[in-house]
Amino acid sequence: MKISELQKLYDAEPFRPFLIHMADGRKIPVKHREFMALSPSGRTAYVYQLNDDSDIIDVGLVTALELRKSLSNGKKGK
Repeated sequence: MKISELQKLYDAEPFRPFLIHMADGRKIPVKHREFMALSPSGRTAYVYQLNDDSDIIDVGLVTALELRKSLSNGKKGK
């Protein structure tokens, strides 16, 4: 995955929540722009969750990005 694809979702107006699919099968939700930081080199992204958990992502290991209407702990809204 190229950092430009991740940057495009990060910078989108209005921001839409998305999932980052990793090569190891993890799906990491990005609920708000403020919960993600990109390194200056573009190789690493940091994603934080509401419970203060965090993921350090090697952007080269991202297999897909998935736009979502909402990300509420993996459950669909009513």
